[in-house]
Amino acid sequence: MSPLPSPTTVLFMCTANSCRSVLSEALFNHMAPVGFTAVSSGSFPSGRLNPQALQTLHTLGISTEGLYSKDSSAFADSPPDIVITVCDKAAGEACPVYFGPAIKSHWGLADPSDVDGSEQAIQAAFDATVNTIKQRFAAFFALDLQSLSDAELKIELDRIGAL
Repeated sequence: MSPLPSPTTVLFMCTANSCRSVLSEALFNHMAPVGFTAVSSGSFPSGRLNPQALQTLHTLGISTEGLYSKDSSAFADSPPDIVITVCDKAAGEACPVYFGPAIKSHWGLADPSDVDGSEQAIQAAFDATVNTIKQRFAAFFALDLQSLSDAELKIELDRIGAL
């Protein structure tokens, strides 16, 4: 059994690091108890943040300070404890893989920035994504993280990713 270190860093990865991983980073940091921090990166970072993702966070009163699109090399000197990929396999994306000792899980999310239609339809897609992320984080923070082995935590993270 190896309880997570304190502080614990969770890396959310996606393809462009402009929408889903950024929403996850900001929401995690907003909801997380003391001792947890989230960061995000992309396998092919776009170099820009999705404006609708930023607007959604602003509307929710969640800070966007310090958010930017980057690749995983930004964390070479401070590797994360947990890596969660949020790309959507169903969309045919190449999901990035972080190699190293971190516990890894996949929490696929459909990309709300791919939705076409009215402003209301697009915002509804972003709101649905945020609600899924919040539901998963509530389940994550409900875990007794200090009593789980790495293997047990991986099982729980995979279970949460299916919510």
